[in-house]
Amino acid sequence: MGKKKKKYEHALEDLQIELVGLTRWLRATGKRMVVIFEGRDAAGKGGTIKAITDKLDTRAARVVALGKPSQAEESQWYFQRYVPHLPAAGELVLFDRSWYNRAVVEPAMGFCTPDQYDAFMDACPTFEKLLTDDGILLFKYWLTVDQDIQEERFAERADDPLKRWKLSPVDLKGREKYGQMSELRDTMIERTHSKHAPWFIADYNDQKIGRLNLIRHLLDQLPDTMCPQAEIELPPLDGKPKKDKVEVKALKVPKAY
Repeated sequence: MGKKKKKYEHALEDLQIELVGLTRWLRATGKRMVVIFEGRDAAGKGGTIKAITDKLDTRAARVVALGKPSQAEESQWYFQRYVPHLPAAGELVLFDRSWYNRAVVEPAMGFCTPDQYDAFMDACPTFEKLLTDDGILLFKYWLTVDQDIQEERFAERADDPLKRWKLSPVDLKGREKYGQMSELRDTMIERTHSKHAPWFIADYNDQKIGRLNLIRHLLDQLPDTMCPQAEIELPPLDGKPKKDKVEVKALKVPKAY
């Protein structure tokens, strides 16, 4: 393992220890927390979310990544499909894209009408004010990456059979909309940045550095979350160690062709 990679993994491990403390703090206080990840395709949203949740109790942290809305959902109040995924007491919810689809992706791709876009932009700050007034801790991150770096990542994904699934038709079409999506993003930030729900811009030209900086920044937005953790004493074993009485059969591995 190279020194640079080892240094990154040590830094990430230290942050993950603090993230575990964050989830204990949420449970102890009953706080509710939402983190929104938006940004360029291939910027690194999924990798950051994985780094955050990797060591967390899955009962304490949830990832929400909604697909295309159904016909019924399209007829609902726009925010309605997101509300059921908001956290209960003691929960951390991470949105891998969110209601902000309507601010950038949908208008760029023609998935919403101009009237729907305008209605969203007017309503969004009020919607988020209702969330924060009710006590939800809301953090919004836009992951930014230069176009040439994005193209390199697209090419890498296209060449790797294990990563091709990450390239959706919308991602590919978005290559033709880079400038328009930049303008929509700027408008989104200008109109939905507020004291109660600010936007934070994260440089993700280097994904590992961006990941560490974002997690550090997120933790720094909160009060001291390190709740005391009691030492665990294992009770004495009942008798001598015993083997489970179960027949073990070797699996038959098919020959490689």
